[in-house]
Amino acid sequence: MGIKGLLPLFLCISLLSASTSWAAEIRGRSSTQFLWFNNDFYSGRQVELAEYLRLSITDIDKAGKFSIHGYGRGTQDLNNGEGLNGRLYYLYGDYRGIYDKVDLKLGRQFVNLSAGSAIIDGGQVDLRNIGPVGFTVFGGRDVVFGLDGELGHGGDYALGMSAYLVRVRKTDLDVSWFRKWDAGDVSRDILGASFKQYLLDSVKLYSNVRYDVTSEVFNEVLAGVKYFPSAKLVFTGEWYQSYPTFDTTSIYSVFAVNRYQEGVFRVDYSINEKVAVNAGYSRQEYGEDGTANVYEVGCRLRPLESVTVGLAYDRRQGYDGKLNGGMFDATWNLTKDLQLAGGLTVDAYRRDFFPSTSGEQIAQKYWVGSRYQLAKNMNASVRVEENVNNTYNSDFQGRFIFNYDF
Repeated sequence: MGIKGLLPLFLCISLLSASTSWAAEIRGRSSTQFLWFNNDFYSGRQVELAEYLRLSITDIDKAGKFSIHGYGRGTQDLNNGEGLNGRLYYLYGDYRGIYDKVDLKLGRQFVNLSAGSAIIDGGQVDLRNIGPVGFTVFGGRDVVFGLDGELGHGGDYALGMSAYLVRVRKTDLDVSWFRKWDAGDVSRDILGASFKQYLLDSVKLYSNVRYDVTSEVFNEVLAGVKYFPSAKLVFTGEWYQSYPTFDTTSIYSVFAVNRYQEGVFRVDYSINEKVAVNAGYSRQEYGEDGTANVYEVGCRLRPLESVTVGLAYDRRQGYDGKLNGGMFDATWNLTKDLQLAGGLTVDAYRRDFFPSTSGEQIAQKYWVGSRYQLAKNMNASVRVEENVNNTYNSDFQGRFIFNYDF
């Protein structure tokens, strides 16, 4: 939905809230942003003015069960002729507690299951309070955004459903199914599940699985365990596998891909209120192409009550080259309302896969920022950064943001 459709919808919300002003409560945030950055499509700098608006209208009815939620964006290009553009991310009515068992959402909304997620123009129904299992069903037109607006056409739909455990202490489990159509043809058909289990107040087990029915392959698998013997110390171990699959209607679905696997071990330790450290190791496997090892160490320091400093170092060696990188960032709460921040990142890397980038390359990023609380419901922030790398001799970009909460 472009800017022409976005504005009337928000106007309808305003009229509705005005007509029910005896009960309705309106809350939200207006975020006005001024941005400048390099536009690769125009080989030059682009300057934009953007407005993000998020709002919720509650207590519309006397029982307080019906509410309306919306979030959209409008942008105006100021120098490259792209003009005015808009996106409506969601705008839906939410009616909860029908017979104390059913929640209903109608309109444009973001839907998310363990099997997949989408933005749809349609409806979602949640069935609960019927025992230890709850159910969710949604369906509608699949909304896809491009650079200049929506890309969808007739026959684009999304449908999903899930069953999940409720009120089971220390256990979360859901299984779901998600399907998408592209111009009437099935483009995605996914089964999914997610699981969390807490044991002995010090162990968390978790996993996520997605199975692509059309490709007959597990395209994502994650299994992990966290062990926290104390509030200050956390051990994490994870195994992740990804086998990329594409929409059946996409040209990329005919290309061969490699299975990717990664094993991770990480330790986070808060020594005291002033010092926290972390370290990690990852083993990456790229099918038959090779493997890589990644090592990471870092710390977070508070030398003063108002100052926080972060330091990190990572080293990667193996498939497609090597990398040594470091990061530094700092924040300083100069006053109760004013915060200053800055940082830099430097990576020295060699990429063996692309002969044109053979030899060691250096990528650098420097940034500074500030945030000021103008009032309880108003704040302003600014951030500017400079990137110097193999692609850009200078990629200077930044943004200014003014937020108003109402």
